[in-house]
Amino acid sequence: MTTPDDLDYDRAAARVGRLVVGLAVVGTVLAVALKGLGWGGGFFLGSLISGLNYRWLRRMVDSLGPEGPRRPRRRGSVFLALRYLLLGVAAYVIVRFTSVSLPAVFVGVFVLTAAIMIEAVIEIVYARK
Repeated sequence: MTTPDDLDYDRAAARVGRLVVGLAVVGTVLAVALKGLGWGGGFFLGSLISGLNYRWLRRMVDSLGPEGPRRPRRRGSVFLALRYLLLGVAAYVIVRFTSVSLPAVFVGVFVLTAAIMIEAVIEIVYARK
């Protein structure tokens, strides 16, 4: 059995980022092939939102780092507070002014969740070795 020190969290986080990109590409191609451009565009936009959310969350966690929390910059604090408002405005613009599929956008938003589940399976399989 491996100890938590044997598991490299930086590698796992990098792998999640690559999984998000891979799932976004494969999902977009499948959505276009099976449902058309509206679904493909919607899935891509949802995946983009999911990827941005992952990047922002990772930056926040990295800022906590081993040396302790750094003094937050004012600009970063404001952005942290407004990011969900920005995502809401982006969703409104997507729904109101484009012809992409809203269900496809919602499915694309869950790309990060799927990537984390895949990473969990990878970690479980790795821990058994």
